[in-house]
Amino acid sequence: MGTTKPPEPLRDDVSDDALLARLPGFTRAVHDLGEVSLNVVTGGEGPVVVLLPGWPQTWWSFHELMPHLARSYRVLAVDIRGMGGSSRPAGGYDKKTMAGDVHRLLDTLGIDRASVVGHDIGAQVAFSLAANHPTLIERIVMLDFVHFSPEWYSIPLLPAPGAFADQSKAGNDGAYLWWFAFHQVKGLPEALLEGRAHLEHDWFFDYVSLDSASVSVFDRAVYAAAYADADSVRAGNAWYQALDQDVADYESYQPLGVPVLGLGAGAHGLMANLLPARAPQLTLLNVPEAGHFVASENPAFVLEQLDAFLP
Repeated sequence: MGTTKPPEPLRDDVSDDALLARLPGFTRAVHDLGEVSLNVVTGGEGPVVVLLPGWPQTWWSFHELMPHLARSYRVLAVDIRGMGGSSRPAGGYDKKTMAGDVHRLLDTLGIDRASVVGHDIGAQVAFSLAANHPTLIERIVMLDFVHFSPEWYSIPLLPAPGAFADQSKAGNDGAYLWWFAFHQVKGLPEALLEGRAHLEHDWFFDYVSLDSASVSVFDRAVYAAAYADADSVRAGNAWYQALDQDVADYESYQPLGVPVLGLGAGAHGLMANLLPARAPQLTLLNVPEAGHFVASENPAFVLEQLDAFLP
């Protein structure tokens, strides 16, 4: 049976230790929380800001924000359940359980108040944290995504004529979200993508980024390595396979009682439609010159808004 040869960038050292060498002042620890262990990169002092990434990335997705934030805050960049250096249990990938993971992490660290910044799947976990642990959360920031809700069941199985192009300049609002269905399938993605996940990633980065070069060759190598084996693919897909439970939990939540900053680009329209009813203290801004990966595509704008919003 033939194998796909990895691209040259995968020969770079993309271990967490090598990445930390690029971020002076940050350290890493894996915290055993019982059912799950979470990989956490920490730096800075001050009020706590937790950074939660999404698919198909890791804590490294925030590397352009972290040095600046660490000047004023104690920054915790967390690989969520199933990601990167964190463990990959068989279950527990609904966002309420994953929010509980972060709650236990903060309790273990003696932290009783924090702000949370989440991107993509991490934004869903941030929302769930605010819904389920309101006394813990100071403020949340949702980067270009919303929590799964009943509206997600209306995603078309097939695109309208002319709607599917090689690149979605409009990001999620104009994108054909076929991978949401693909990731629902159990077993097959792992078999297809083991050692080849970079092929799906590269297509995705190109498709939903306004400037695909903003997720660099090196960055892509980091993420390719993080999702290289079948179990990593399985765990990442499990975030999507929890959709039914996520929707059920969402419908039980009351409107959030904390200030929410939404920074959207590709998904700005989606956020504008769904967030106001569930986040009464919402500030929603459109990130200019960006697609889905706002922290990489326009980090200066994101940092400007975080400086103004975070306590």
